[in-house]
Amino acid sequence: MAKKKTKFICQSCGYESAKWMGRCPGCGEWNAMTEEIEVLNKKQPRGAFLHSNQDGISKAERLISIESKQEPRIRTQSKELNRVLGSGIVPGSLILIGGDPGIGKSTLLLQVSSQLADQNYKVLYISGEESIKQTKLRADRLDIKAEELYIYSETNLESIHETIESLSPQFVIVDSIQTIFHPDVTSAPGSVSQVRESTSELMRIAKTKGIAIFIVGHVTKEGSIAGPRILEHMVDTVLYFEGERHHSYRILRAVKNRFGSTNEMGIFEMKELGLEEVENPSEIFLEERSQGASGSTVVASMEGTRPVLVEIQALVTPTSFNNPRRMATGIDHSRVSLIMAVLEKRGGLLLQNQDAYLKVAGGVKLDEPAIDLAVATSIASSFRDQPSSAHDCIIGEVGLTGEIRRVSRIEQRVQEAAKLGFKRVIIPQNNLGGWNAPSEIEVVGVTNINQALKIILGG
Repeated sequence: MAKKKTKFICQSCGYESAKWMGRCPGCGEWNAMTEEIEVLNKKQPRGAFLHSNQDGISKAERLISIESKQEPRIRTQSKELNRVLGSGIVPGSLILIGGDPGIGKSTLLLQVSSQLADQNYKVLYISGEESIKQTKLRADRLDIKAEELYIYSETNLESIHETIESLSPQFVIVDSIQTIFHPDVTSAPGSVSQVRESTSELMRIAKTKGIAIFIVGHVTKEGSIAGPRILEHMVDTVLYFEGERHHSYRILRAVKNRFGSTNEMGIFEMKELGLEEVENPSEIFLEERSQGASGSTVVASMEGTRPVLVEIQALVTPTSFNNPRRMATGIDHSRVSLIMAVLEKRGGLLLQNQDAYLKVAGGVKLDEPAIDLAVATSIASSFRDQPSSAHDCIIGEVGLTGEIRRVSRIEQRVQEAAKLGFKRVIIPQNNLGGWNAPSEIEVVGVTNINQALKIILGG
């Protein structure tokens, strides 16, 4: 007889409890504990499977006796996707992609499936949210006519496993993991137990058969992937597909990658015939920049291994409230408050009675210290109503004592600014020397916030 076990599981974080509780001790969510009955058959245990021998028994091996080899890569026709994945797709990898509803996840994966099928790879696209006819309509709209692309509409994991066994594809796309259910788990599809068990089974298939599997994950209202946190730990790569509904540009960002660097970014533009990659995003982000407007600066930010030039805009106005407002889009709110405090203490700007609104143009999110000096310059420029030069690019980290600290990969940032026609770049003094700057751009080193503002704004 199979053993039945009843427990309560938090649907937000996966915390398990023997009794129901109104508030989850793990994440603090209210009314997130649901009762689930898990049926496990002892005759069919689920154990280690990644490094077992022919008898199904795993054993330890000496580290020096294990042969090391470079993981092979399969490149798609999308250079942006290849960059984010670390030069291509690794066979046997499990890749999770999340994003807001309607952002274009299914469109991206269907286009990638078509590109791989055009290279004579057998691709299985499993849709748990759309019928075969709906997927066909999407493919017709994207002008996809690949012969090696197979469409399968199913949510039962055992049926999916049987189809993979019979078809033997090199790539599998599962859209989405929240719709897949395992028959041995009695909870509803999308629950913590179902997501965990389904992902574990897909990982076993990927590792044992060398199949690269893409799985789509829904996101919560906070922007994180729905389901247990262990989902992101189990997969090899976690990608986030970001963008705003009112903008046509989409950003594919890697936040975890066992086969490449993290924080890589690929940029696409949503058009009538699908997603098209943007090869030079710096030109896109700067094409609508106003000339001679105060509060506008350009910074060279590193997104993984790629330098990207973006515009930072600031609007500083006298407040009509007791407490001035501080609002930021694309920049951490705490970082803005810190920089304004440094400007007031070290730069002599009276900002305590001013409202401040900051925005990164183009919908990009910046979170590295090298943008500090550009943010400070934008705020000072708007406060003084004095524009900076349209040919200046500003790079540097601002310390609490007002000093300008060195940043990484300064040579790549300066080269990107020179390539886009900027005439002068402001960088930390400690970053000067040890590398050759392009001859067409002037490189100026600064040591503190007062010196930087004097050079950029002229006083």
